[in-house]
Amino acid sequence: MWYYANATLSYFMVDRSRGSPALLNFFTREFGGTLVSELRSAYNEVVCVRRQTCLVHLLRELEHTERHKSPGAGWSEFAQKLRRLWGDAIRSWRKQYQLPHETHLSRRARLTARLEELIKAAWNNAHARRLVNRLRRHQDDLFTFLNQPGVPFDNNLAERAIRAAVILGRNTYGNRSSQRANVHSILVSIFFTP
Repeated sequence: MWYYANATLSYFMVDRSRGSPALLNFFTREFGGTLVSELRSAYNEVVCVRRQTCLVHLLRELEHTERHKSPGAGWSEFAQKLRRLWGDAIRSWRKQYQLPHETHLSRRARLTARLEELIKAAWNNAHARRLVNRLRRHQDDLFTFLNQPGVPFDNNLAERAIRAAVILGRNTYGNRSSQRANVHSILVSIFFTP
């Protein structure tokens, strides 16, 4: 189940693929807006003007590493710096209209410098290096929400909508054919459109 939305429209698409072929069925030409998405590499295939990578997914990855991977020495310093950076970015976003424009720009520049410093640091921890590689790949897509009005720092809208549509599919015992899958996607698209 794929979900695409803006403030006025919701569109669900059922596809067997969880990768870029499904995305490229929807994005057949350059997307003129800001694509807000999770970290999956399939989204890299979409040509768009701007991107915002979901910060909540990155925070979940920190938590998952701490709970299930025994990250070891050096991890806590990295995780603490990254959490503090995300927290400061989100607080800056929430206060952006209460502050003078110059102050907001200055905070944005400091956040970008802190991210670059975090990425350039020599981390001895293997899990920290793995996450740093992801941050490096998405570096230009992490703070878009600070510059573009209406762009969220997460993709919670999609997460909530998909969850409800999947539960509906399970309650109706699945689609069982591509025709029923298309009908399902049309109905939930209509239902979730504001």
